[in-house]
Amino acid sequence: MKLRPSIQVAPPGPKAKALIDRDKKITSPSYIKEYPLAMERGEGPWVYDADGNRYLDFMAGIAVASTGHSHPTVVKAVQEAAAKFLHICGTDFYYETMVRLCEKLGAYVPQMGPKKVFLTNSGTEAVEGAIKLARYHTRREKIIAFKGAFHGRTMGAISLNASKVGQRAFFGPLLSGVFHIPYSNPFRCPYKHEKDWCGKNCECATQLETDWFSSHTDPKEVAAIFVEPILGEGGYVLPAKKFLEDLRRICDQHGILLVFDEVQSGVGRTGDMFAAETFGVAPDILLSAKGLGSGMPIGAIVAKEKVMSWPRGSHGSTYGGNPVCCAAAVATLEVIEPLLPQIRTVGAELMQGLRKLAQKHACIGDVRGVGLMIGAEFIDPKTGKPASTLVGDLEQMAFREGLLLLSCGQSTIRFAPPLVVTSHEVQVGLEILDKCLTKLAK
Repeated sequence: MKLRPSIQVAPPGPKAKALIDRDKKITSPSYIKEYPLAMERGEGPWVYDADGNRYLDFMAGIAVASTGHSHPTVVKAVQEAAAKFLHICGTDFYYETMVRLCEKLGAYVPQMGPKKVFLTNSGTEAVEGAIKLARYHTRREKIIAFKGAFHGRTMGAISLNASKVGQRAFFGPLLSGVFHIPYSNPFRCPYKHEKDWCGKNCECATQLETDWFSSHTDPKEVAAIFVEPILGEGGYVLPAKKFLEDLRRICDQHGILLVFDEVQSGVGRTGDMFAAETFGVAPDILLSAKGLGSGMPIGAIVAKEKVMSWPRGSHGSTYGGNPVCCAAAVATLEVIEPLLPQIRTVGAELMQGLRKLAQKHACIGDVRGVGLMIGAEFIDPKTGKPASTLVGDLEQMAFREGLLLLSCGQSTIRFAPPLVVTSHEVQVGLEILDKCLTKLAK
């Protein structure tokens, strides 16, 4: 049976309203709460709210529900692991699921060579660990990150962030020795080049050589360059391949570690297991989380064996590599591995459909991405400036039509559905998007 969204009660319905009222009285005001979705259960790419409405999920809990909601293979793995034991601490002791997961993660991106793996609870914790590892291994302090970047919410991670000022404001002093340079964005080139030129001749990375290393910091002091191979929260920006290739070359030349934050782009999202494979550029350290556990909290630092040189006791985690989360992650990877060709095919269908909508709706200024990590940037057709208000209105209207979307950057809608999404569901999503854009244009 091919499902479609079903809105039986205008959201938020009475049960959702009651839950939202309770939430407002007790939870932190820092929570964003994008729209009044009160989830009851999920199955595959479908979400059911407390009042029985069915939604098509095109954001997967911020690219976390990689295998869809409650995938039976993952649920079974979680149940079986939980029935054995819930915790023993992988920092101090041994168990099968932790070793198995590390073995699997170490087998991806073979261009990196032999690897070592450290398991964490989240993406931001992986970033924090990678900062420590880079500084320890190189005995250098400074770090280069990028404008538009998002690496998490803890102190080291927000020091690397440069996407929204609210993520950093009044939390200082932040980590010292962090420099932010422009990220490769062919649609909005920071150096005002045309899109086609930028794709082939991108100079964002080479600015390090022509400017930053002569006027801002000596490369001998730089421990690492942290980069998202596809910008996530900053707008789902697909950089020029040359940008990443230049970063690899510059790091090799100066003994700097290249760190790929693949918290959002990894675990099959691009149609390869990691974007490093998609671009053919191997980092020294690769970070994973989000989709790794299909919703269970787990992350990883995957580093070249020679780079993970910190000694016994220099880094650890009480909960990192929890046995139940490891079981979920192993199951997730086993579900996704055979899905990679389908992810590429269905992602191409979604990309093609969005580009057709861009021909119909002038407010879509750019469609970019790879696999099922696609961004559609909305603009004011008259000025070309970001249309952030429109994106907010579109999110809300799509929700009430049964399609779950989530924005990023200034005016981009991210399309990051569960990786099990099919051609049918892509077409349903495109129909709802077209309907909403047509209404908003009136």
